[in-house]
Amino acid sequence: MTLFGEFTNSGGNRNIDEQQRNIVRLVKRAAIGIVLLIAAMIFFNYIVAVTRIGAGNVGIEIVLSGSQRGPAEIPIRTGWVVYSPLHSQIIEFPTFVQTVKWTHDMSEGRAANEAMSFNSKEGMEIYADVSLSYAIEPHRVPDFYVKYRLSDLDMFTHGILRDVVRNSLNEVASTYSVEQIYGEQKAEFLGKVQTLIQQKMEPVGVGIQQFGFIGAPRVPEVIATAITAKAQAIQDAESARNELAKTQAEAAKTVAEAEGEAKAAVTRANGEAEANKIRQTSLTPQLLELRKIENQKALIDRWNGALPTVQTGNGGLLMELPKQ
Repeated sequence: MTLFGEFTNSGGNRNIDEQQRNIVRLVKRAAIGIVLLIAAMIFFNYIVAVTRIGAGNVGIEIVLSGSQRGPAEIPIRTGWVVYSPLHSQIIEFPTFVQTVKWTHDMSEGRAANEAMSFNSKEGMEIYADVSLSYAIEPHRVPDFYVKYRLSDLDMFTHGILRDVVRNSLNEVASTYSVEQIYGEQKAEFLGKVQTLIQQKMEPVGVGIQQFGFIGAPRVPEVIATAITAKAQAIQDAESARNELAKTQAEAAKTVAEAEGEAKAAVTRANGEAEANKIRQTSLTPQLLELRKIENQKALIDRWNGALPTVQTGNGGLLMELPKQ
């Protein structure tokens, strides 16, 4: 019993040891698999990477090694892109329209006073809130990156582009008076500034979509009052000229009507005189005799057969005739 029992216990221990060894081997294999999987993922992440360029964006490939280091000539369009992080880098640029507002209002644009200041032809300092919209042409993105080496458009917008806008404002404003900028030539002034900004940004593929003031430019109160008063005086003078022209037109109409009436009366008088003249020239003895006979015939036709009751004598005395 003792030997058999010892034998039985020895076999059970061996079975337990074998199970433990199997478990240890499985754990080791699992650990090795996990390590290999992590290593493969790390290796894959460094050797091959996948990214997605969203709609309204363009990605460019920046070559990091080799003799062709730098931006690739052809930008990568939207969609999934497979690349090697050890060899290149993908930078994504938005190509949809960007709008920026530089104002003194803390609630509009960024929370800072970013109003533009520039000087007129007289040296008068003018402040203005400005709005600008731009977009980068997709096929010019590599040129843009080579020029500025920026992947963050906010840095470009509030740095380089802001300086270009401010310099363009000063350059064009130096040829305009404060009254012209503040008044009726404001649209012309803004058009020239936008054209100049576009000329400066066109080489790097930046297209200016819109540029303008937000509200009216701000000048010293005395200047603004004088400009407003002058504009009102011009408007009043124009109204007076219009009223005078209206009065003159009405007077001219009245004179024309009177002249027309006078001419019509003269024409009627001339016509009547001419008719009388014709009648006088047409009276002949024969015509008078004819008219006399026609009158006598008319009297005869109207006579009712009754004789006159009074008759004059040769001496002019009245004599009553006997009644029939």
